[in-house]
Amino acid sequence: MSEEADATPEPRDPEPPPELSVILPTHNEVMLLGSTITTLVSGLERRGRSFEIVVVENGSTDGTLRLARLLAAQFAHVRVLSLATGDYGAALAAGFRDARGAVIVSFDVDYYDLAFLDAALHLLDTGDADLVLASKRAPGAQDRRPRARRILTAGFTAATHRVLGLDVTDAHGIKAMDAAVVVPLIEQTVLRGSLFDVELVLRASRAGFAVRELPATVRERRPPRTSVARRTIESAVGLVRLRLLVGARQAP
Repeated sequence: MSEEADATPEPRDPEPPPELSVILPTHNEVMLLGSTITTLVSGLERRGRSFEIVVVENGSTDGTLRLARLLAAQFAHVRVLSLATGDYGAALAAGFRDARGAVIVSFDVDYYDLAFLDAALHLLDTGDADLVLASKRAPGAQDRRPRARRILTAGFTAATHRVLGLDVTDAHGIKAMDAAVVVPLIEQTVLRGSLFDVELVLRASRAGFAVRELPATVRERRPPRTSVARRTIESAVGLVRLRLLVGARQAP
């Protein structure tokens, strides 16, 4: 037998983790998911950082999971998690836990902003932030949603100031974070649904981490899934629960 045939192949080094993990909670998004993934992959490849996109399908009934798996087979950067129940907060928590990147960003299928990501990465890279929020109400933001949605956001922000002492203009939506700093806080969060990420921001702020905001550009790509009335009730109940969970803001 030849010497070549006897040789044992050397083990290959495991693939290094990506620099960036994009978490994409996905529920019944069969009409938008393909275009969103294509746009994100193309845009992220141009930026030159290694990345992964984690699609966290949760409780879809319209073929979203099948499409997500097809996209993962097409794009090497994409992988899929699946949860049995539709829950935005649970999907975010699962994606954050599963992320391999040093920086994690959360986008929605119908709401993402690569210009925000560029600016947020600069703040994280320079150590000027641990968590960066895309605010729909910060100076320079362009919120092109219907007036009722804008009013709801303004009211919710005012309530988080008054009830929780949370000093940000928009705690819900796109975020970028230092995984090593923020992800351990996930184990402390209790709420799921639409208040999960608000609780995460609150806990990060209370823990003394640097939370920064950048103006967001928001355009509706599809009709909202929840009515203003229902969202108002959910938000009010969630704020009361958060106040009970974490208490009032501590005195400096």
